[in-house]
Amino acid sequence: MLEDFKKFALKGDVVDLAVGVIIGGAFGKIVTSLVNDVIMPILGIFTGKINLTTLKWIISEGKGGTAELSIKYGQFLQTMIDFFLVAFSIFIAIKALSSFRKKEEEMISEIKPSNEELLLAEIRDVLKEKNN
Repeated sequence: MLEDFKKFALKGDVVDLAVGVIIGGAFGKIVTSLVNDVIMPILGIFTGKINLTTLKWIISEGKGGTAELSIKYGQFLQTMIDFFLVAFSIFIAIKALSSFRKKEEEMISEIKPSNEELLLAEIRDVLKEKNN
């Protein structure tokens, strides 16, 4: 069982997935910082200097030692903006990567065989004819 787990854990796909998850987590932090530190302050200027994260609907005021009960829809809106920016950024990255791969495949398909390869192909064809 330990040997099977070792084979599974060291497969290329699992390692690639782990690297992708780690990079994705770091990328998510970068986009979250972009949203919190750059986009939201600019959006605040256009919305009358409202900080979205402070928007909430108070259901019950806090009394005595109890905390207030509220729905923080502003935080939810900011998280949605964060999600859409992460999704859009990943979409752009994948689109760029796929176009790069297409160009790479086109370059590979455009490679013509050398004179030596053509000559070897002719020799192979002549030997096939002689054997038949």
